[in-house]
Amino acid sequence: MVIDVTQVIVALIGLIGVLLSTVLIPYFRAKTTQEKWNNALFWVKLAVQSAEQIYNQQGMGEAKKKYVEEFLAKYNIKLDPEQIDVAIEAAVNQLNEAAEK
Repeated sequence: MVIDVTQVIVALIGLIGVLLSTVLIPYFRAKTTQEKWNNALFWVKLAVQSAEQIYNQQGMGEAKKKYVEEFLAKYNIKLDPEQIDVAIEAAVNQLNEAAEK
């Protein structure tokens, strides 16, 4: 009696493919996205701190925002305008909390 294991191997390869496409690929994609976001937040925070030092007068908010946007563009950190606004607000909030302490 001869057993043909070809179909079993093909089924296992198919199962592995399904596992890769439904579990591992989304996991790594989400991890990469989170790392990119954390990296972007780091650079936005530095740019905000720099803008605060350069434009230290009241009423210079638009100049500060433009500085941050240009900094991000210069170093090819790609965020949409809404994400930039959120990141700037988070960085400013952190600066304000640190200044209060």
